[in-house]
Amino acid sequence: MNTPCLSNIRVLDLTRVLAGPFCTALLADLGAEVIKIETPGGDDYRHVPPVADGTGALFRLLNRGKKSVALDLRSDRGRDIVRQLALSSDILVENFRPGVMESMGLGHETLAAENPGLIQVSISGFGRESPMGDLPAYDLVIQAMTGFMDLTGEPDGPPTMTGESVADLASGLFASWAALAALVARGNTGKGQFVDVAMYDCLFNLMPAGLAQHLHGDRAPTRVGNRHPLGAPFGVFRAADGHYTIAVLNPRQFAKLAEAMGRPDLAQDPRFSSNGPRHDNHAALKSLIEMWSNPLPVAEVLERLHAHDVPASPILTLPEAVAGPQVTARDLLPTVPAAGGGAERVMAQPVRFSAMQAQPVAAAPGLGADGPAVLADRLGLPAEEIVRLIEDGILHDSTHNPEGA
Repeated sequence: MNTPCLSNIRVLDLTRVLAGPFCTALLADLGAEVIKIETPGGDDYRHVPPVADGTGALFRLLNRGKKSVALDLRSDRGRDIVRQLALSSDILVENFRPGVMESMGLGHETLAAENPGLIQVSISGFGRESPMGDLPAYDLVIQAMTGFMDLTGEPDGPPTMTGESVADLASGLFASWAALAALVARGNTGKGQFVDVAMYDCLFNLMPAGLAQHLHGDRAPTRVGNRHPLGAPFGVFRAADGHYTIAVLNPRQFAKLAEAMGRPDLAQDPRFSSNGPRHDNHAALKSLIEMWSNPLPVAEVLERLHAHDVPASPILTLPEAVAGPQVTARDLLPTVPAAGGGAERVMAQPVRFSAMQAQPVAAAPGLGADGPAVLADRLGLPAEEIVRLIEDGILHDSTHNPEGA
């Protein structure tokens, strides 16, 4: 196979902000045709700074490779156009609150009655059947309510949110995985299905260490700062000119660390003989490690550790990582033609396949830029009807309604 694996799949994308657009971007990366339905004002992320060439950078990164159709979904005709597009779609992804699609006449039962093969993926904060009801659920809310936030931060500090919107991103990733699983199931049964993705459930699923402690340990999980909750030495340590990491979880690795430190005797010390005692005596062990590394620059510490095959690393800033050899060698930020001319760097899905290509990455679309073409090609609407839709304010495009207007 030398074509993208989803090259014959059409996705109708009714998502906005982060979780849903991340899901559909991953599907576009695999070759799916993703038609993004936006309001006349556009996805909220089009207006969140930093803004480049009139479009928010977050939008540009998360909506790569898609087509944009801007419709007024408050109108019957706008909703009917979505319904018609759903008839020829394989997957519909939306992240409205539960009940909103039904209120627009676009619920799964309605759409599946006309297109039995349709897979509808719904991303919401707590799912369709939840004691939380339809409470608004931003990433921060989910981090706080799952216990994820309470496990993050220094032991004597407050609960801390992560540096990225991990609940949104996890939900988008699970949603894309679920859409693909539903496609496989459709190949066996010929029928689509409704897929209920709850942000809460997805983030809760990313806490195996905390749940292991709670369900099977002798103590409740607590914040441990820059270290592993179950092992040691596994965390951040100080050197003369900065910090570095060590990730040791087994006796063989610890013996190598002890040798690198010039203290092979530590491997026989009862306090550090296995992972449990090392974890319980973490403070003493960290003190010994930093007594060794404090006089040395990070580069020399890492040289000695790597010479003994100890898992360790520098702590890079994001700009340093972007400029580093891995991002370049793996082409994680390819340069593509920008929608408004010129070029820009975009994210690309990170998995490589030996027998099939990923879709060549394309920039995010201008607001409504593909509306007339999609309605003509996919629905067969004549030019005069498309013009009438634009004049009636139902369809917006970049020519008649410049982005940001």
